[in-house]
Amino acid sequence: MNLRTTISGAALAALSAAALAQTPQTPRVDARQEHQEQRIEQGQASGALNAREAQRLQREQKVVATAEDRAKADGTVTAAERKKLKRLQNHSSRDIRRQKHDAQTAPTR
Repeated sequence: MNLRTTISGAALAALSAAALAQTPQTPRVDARQEHQEQRIEQGQASGALNAREAQRLQREQKVVATAEDRAKADGTVTAAERKKLKRLQNHSSRDIRRQKHDAQTAPTR
């Protein structure tokens, strides 16, 4: 390796680290997303959710993830954006509960 390659590699690593450090963090949103995805998986495993219900709930989770990405895009997640994310997650959580506790079940194998 020559000196030029070493220096450019170090500069690239420093820029990457700086870019990652500037990305706003939303740990509560991420933790809640993970929990809701686990609830969907558990519902599928227990038979409380059929395949169609699970797919629809997964699409809702993608909507929340997309909204989170958009909120982070400008480098700051404002209070209004956090409120919107919370509202979307509340709606998704209610839908998960309703679908898990309705009369529809997955076919037994």
